[in-house]
Amino acid sequence: MMNIKNITTILMLCLAFFSHAQDSTGAHPDGYISEDLVVYMHSGAGKNYRILGTVNAGEKVQVTGKVNNDYSEIITEKNRTGWVESKMVSPKPGLRYVIADLNEKLALLQTENTQLKNQANNSVQDLNKLKAEREELQQNITALNMSLSQTKSQLKNQDMNIKKEWFFNGAIVLSIGLLLGLILPRLFAKRKSSMENWG
Repeated sequence: MMNIKNITTILMLCLAFFSHAQDSTGAHPDGYISEDLVVYMHSGAGKNYRILGTVNAGEKVQVTGKVNNDYSEIITEKNRTGWVESKMVSPKPGLRYVIADLNEKLALLQTENTQLKNQANNSVQDLNKLKAEREELQQNITALNMSLSQTKSQLKNQDMNIKKEWFFNGAIVLSIGLLLGLILPRLFAKRKSSMENWG
């Protein structure tokens, strides 16, 4: 009759079998060798099988889903297939992989941070350049406004001078017309009277 320990072992193996079973795509789920251990990998499900080598603690492996005699079949990162004790395989990554993953994420964040800093510096440079261009444009606008004011003033003076010239020319013509209107009739009247006296 089985004791409680054997029943617990069978239940653990069943759970391990179902949790490590292949998915519908045929790919093997990942597993990890327990930390602080060097696990021997055998050619079969048991210690009596030939030792193929060792698997380092925390190493990532693929679990084929085959379980026998408290042993699980695995495929190592070097593509070696063998059997290790099921209790030595965990579905959770070891500390080495967690640290490596965190270091990778940290490096990625540092790279993104550097890129953001570079973008911020470029944006500040562009902003300073735009400010300088704006100041230059404002100076040009001020200079153009001054030039426009001077041109308007010159045009106004020229217009006044033209009006004065026309006024003086008109006055001269009017004066000449008045003089001619007053002098010519008298001249003709004198000439007529002198001709009559001669007659």
